[in-house]
Amino acid sequence: MRLIILFTLASFSILNAQNTYKINGVVTAEGEVLPYANIYVETTTKGSTTNENGVYTIKNLEPGTYSIAASFAGYTTQKKKVEITNADVSLNFNLNYNESLDEVIITGTLKAVSRLESPVPVEVYTPTFLKKNPTPNIFEALQNVNGVRPQLNCSVCNTGDIHINGLEGPYTLVLIDGMPIVSGLSTVYGLSGIPNSLIEQIEVVKGPASSLYGSEAVGGLINVITKLPENSPRFFADAFVTGWGETNLDVGFKAKVGEKANVLVGTNYFKYDNPIDNNNDNFTDVTLQDRISIFQKWDFKRTNNRKLSLAGRYFYEDRWGGEMQWNSSYRGGDEIYGESIYTSRFEILGDYQLPMTEKVNLQFSYSDHDQNSVYGNTPYLAQQRIGFGQLIWDKTINKHDLLLGTALRYNYYNDNTTATITADEVTIPSLFIQDEIDFTKKQSLLLGLRYDYDSRHGSILTPRLAYRYKPTDTDIIRLNAGTGFRVVNLFTEEHAALTGARDVIIKSELQPEESYNVNLNYLKKLYLNDGMYFTFDTSVWYTYFTNAIIPDYDTNPNQIIYDNLDGYSESKGLSFNIDAVFGSGISASVGATFQDVAQTENGERTKQILTEEYSGVWSLSYKNYATNLTFDYTGNLYGPMRLPLLGDLDPREEYSPTWSVQNIQATYDGFNNLEIYGGVKNLLNWTPNKGNPFIIARADDPFDENVQFDGNGDVIATADNPYALTFDPAYVYGPNQGIRLFFGLRYNLK
Repeated sequence: MRLIILFTLASFSILNAQNTYKINGVVTAEGEVLPYANIYVETTTKGSTTNENGVYTIKNLEPGTYSIAASFAGYTTQKKKVEITNADVSLNFNLNYNESLDEVIITGTLKAVSRLESPVPVEVYTPTFLKKNPTPNIFEALQNVNGVRPQLNCSVCNTGDIHINGLEGPYTLVLIDGMPIVSGLSTVYGLSGIPNSLIEQIEVVKGPASSLYGSEAVGGLINVITKLPENSPRFFADAFVTGWGETNLDVGFKAKVGEKANVLVGTNYFKYDNPIDNNNDNFTDVTLQDRISIFQKWDFKRTNNRKLSLAGRYFYEDRWGGEMQWNSSYRGGDEIYGESIYTSRFEILGDYQLPMTEKVNLQFSYSDHDQNSVYGNTPYLAQQRIGFGQLIWDKTINKHDLLLGTALRYNYYNDNTTATITADEVTIPSLFIQDEIDFTKKQSLLLGLRYDYDSRHGSILTPRLAYRYKPTDTDIIRLNAGTGFRVVNLFTEEHAALTGARDVIIKSELQPEESYNVNLNYLKKLYLNDGMYFTFDTSVWYTYFTNAIIPDYDTNPNQIIYDNLDGYSESKGLSFNIDAVFGSGISASVGATFQDVAQTENGERTKQILTEEYSGVWSLSYKNYATNLTFDYTGNLYGPMRLPLLGDLDPREEYSPTWSVQNIQATYDGFNNLEIYGGVKNLLNWTPNKGNPFIIARADDPFDENVQFDGNGDVIATADNPYALTFDPAYVYGPNQGIRLFFGLRYNLK
């Protein structure tokens, strides 16, 4: 009897074994095997982990249809359906680096949270994004971010600022590691020199953030987050040259100092000294630059993982643009026209967690900016010092995630203009509170309020509200509303006020700009069975300004008039982004923005100058793993924008055409630690002079020696000046640099 039972059990086991099968395969990422990735069968307890060769095996699976998922930290989870009938199955996975789904962000709420859980929509751009179109500075790198446009403000010196959703550059606050380093004078000259190789990610918030960050964060903010020393390569170098003679070099390393400190050092050097005049106006098409930036960041290990980090940067730049025969001996004179700017600045920032049971952080920064510049024979000598410190208490009580803080901002500014008789010195204390309430897993509400006291304008309150609703794991709806304010620093922000080309008229005492904003955002993730996924991100916004200081170029073509707005200004629009990963090494991203920015004064509605009605960006990437080649095609497109003419006789177009800058790049990464890349920038060879008789008005008479005026100061049309113009380089809306090749090398020693 016992033998019969044993025989029966053995037969059952053999039969059962014959009816089970296994799935095996290899998991790769970026063309290399991925050890220790997780492989699991959904809705079951079965799974496996890849070995050091990226190989996995899942055993004892009965016939049927299964959904198999592969995941690894930092990569997008990939799912595939498989049917088992009467044989083992081989199933391979190739995971893609996660660029847009589950990043940790800090900018929206001053706390480290998952992007998907943040009540404030934050866009994240990684080093992978920056590599698709290599640039020598952050200013140019942002040209392929939807709704963000680097705006050149001068044809001669090529200074610029960053527009978000159609609002002027001074409304954009630029942070480095969360600290307000780039503001005032540096909004024009300080956006260069941050080594792209040191950037961990760039976070973009569109819409007012004054309740957390105070003045300047009216249109939005950009937070440049640098790498932690421990997460950086031991040594890295990235160098490229272009067909125009531009040279850019990033070099850096990390080191361990003692047992409790790590340091990261990076240097950026950029040089362009090849004057080119393709449009034949005897002025340089692109400003010549010699720039160096040295960055250092320290991270210290403390008990209980309390944070202590210190960073510093020194920046020096010598740039000039002007008549082709200009050299430094003509600097500041009235014989040969040139705009020459010497900029020297240093920055210090830090973050220290206090040694106490509660989580309390002291954050601080200081910047010192010295600018020695001449615009023709008009000197502009300016110094600005900005000190900032804030104390933040982070506390969770039941369903309330609280953030309380106090901040102090010191600003010193002095220049040689008649508008600054004595140095401007102000200290602004602030208090702010934020409460994020988690009602359920699907719903949360963020309430915030900030109080600032400015001795020039009194007390300023900026409230904020953000609501997040997550009906499913792949759908998120966010509603944000708040107010913004900004104290105008005219001569530090308005480059056109400095060129000497037009007289600056300030009609009354300028009051703070105030705005109200509402933004509705919807994000959808869509996963397909074959491993493809899509991310859809759509926003609509409306911003209403009760006061806005907008330069008036129209009333008098020889003047720039600044005054408080007798009416209102508004910005409204719609934007959407689609990110897609198709598998087989193909990924794409497309974005578009439609906006209407105008001001209404005395019942008359006027479109804002230098503001496009629509824009688009795109990138398409293909990685061929067999050949170790990656191809990137990136581009942008801008619709017409109103331009600053000098009068009714000005023959230049009042509106710019629809224009596009497109680039291609090929990268080879088949060597250990080394990448070779190259391509073509501005494939269409587009420049703003096309379709116009000239870009710079009166380029042949930059000191207006042959311009005649009537008794009212208006220009008289003469045989030598038939269009009644004065010298003016402000008619500019895009880069004046045509098609060019580039070639580079990138080395990383892990």
